[in-house]
Amino acid sequence: MADNIGNKAAHDYHLDVPAAQEGFYVKGNAHCGWGMKNRLARMFRPESGNTVMLAFDHGYIMGPTAGLERIDLVIPPLVPDVDVLMGTRGVIRSCISPAVSAAKCVRVTYDSTVLYDDMSNGGGIACDINSAIEMNADCMAVQTFLGASGESRSLELLARTADAGSRYGIPTLGVVAVGKEMERTEKFFLLATRVLAENGANIVKSYYCEGFERVAAACPVPIVIAGGKKLPELEALEMAYRAIQEGAHGVDMGRNIFQSDSPTGMAQAIGKVVHEGYTPAQAYEVYQEIKHQK
Repeated sequence: MADNIGNKAAHDYHLDVPAAQEGFYVKGNAHCGWGMKNRLARMFRPESGNTVMLAFDHGYIMGPTAGLERIDLVIPPLVPDVDVLMGTRGVIRSCISPAVSAAKCVRVTYDSTVLYDDMSNGGGIACDINSAIEMNADCMAVQTFLGASGESRSLELLARTADAGSRYGIPTLGVVAVGKEMERTEKFFLLATRVLAENGANIVKSYYCEGFERVAAACPVPIVIAGGKKLPELEALEMAYRAIQEGAHGVDMGRNIFQSDSPTGMAQAIGKVVHEGYTPAQAYEVYQEIKHQK
């Protein structure tokens, strides 16, 4: 069996060679069924091949988060400016209109809450495939903890979710978790993103890092970067721009949108970077213009 001993040290990621698309524009998903491709096409715009996801699932481990005290007031106004809504089934069902056109990515696993020092126990299923179908989910998100105590359990949940999703044409988003004890290095993200894809994830959510172009090249499915902690707006736009230029196929931002002084302005500015190739400076002008209209 494969192991980590005796491997060749040098790597060639062929950064100058684009990934083969083979008739469908979402990376690595050309051989999926029609229903799976249809859902992926609702998430990733065909004109750019990218996506803007809005994450508001923080409360499933944190409770009320700054900016998300009233999800029913904060998130619906942002729906027209994003491609995918990323939340738990409870919040989507209670706070989001069934009439919205944005795709829905439902978090289907649970983890320990912030009441515990170690939240990386691997969790369990919070929303099974039947519930995901009832929610008309376009995607199912599974948190994974590589290099932590819950690694085996979370990878099992990922594989089981991918199995169920493949039967019903619902893609799986594998989410790379990073805790206080975990690395945030190119080496770690090279391993984590590849492991999630190899275990069945159709899309991987990870973090931007130095050397990201190699991480993106080595992952056979699209990587969507996490926004992470709240940054000044220009810095968040710069991170998104670098990630897209280096091979990411979208961003999944939460705090950098809903905690902004102008959430609508930030959502639209991110969209300009992701879909239209705006530079950070150009996108920041969009943000400023919308901010000052208020």
